Amino acid sequence: MKKLPKLGCACEKHDLIESEYRTSIVGTDFTEGRNAEVSIIQCRLCQRIWLKYLVESEKSPELSRWYKGIIAKKEVAEMKPENAVEYLENLPWYVCGGNFFGNKETFGEGKLALDF
Repeated sequence: MKKLPKLGCACEKHDLIESEYRTSIVGTDFTEGRNAEVSIIQCRLCQRIWLKYLVESEKSPELSRWYKGIIAKKEVAEMKPENAVEYLENLPWYVCGGNFFGNKETFGEGKLALDF
């Protein structure tokens, strides 16, 4: 699996400070009742662009999780919330984290763990 080049950049973590990135909301993915927030994040430091998929569970906060993967600038404008999972699953790698993953960032590839 190809690993994210460790640049020591803040965008490699989840808990970014607002001044470290620009974000735009793509929308909400309502597929299978997930109500996942889909957004685009661009790091102000290294300029990498990420597609972020955030699934939160009000009933079971321990199941909340997020995924983010690099997205090409040319693909940003055409991204739809309902296409985000397929896009991430087809990347060679992505970063994931949240309560579901023990609040640690980890690398993943292939199918996202979205079953609650």
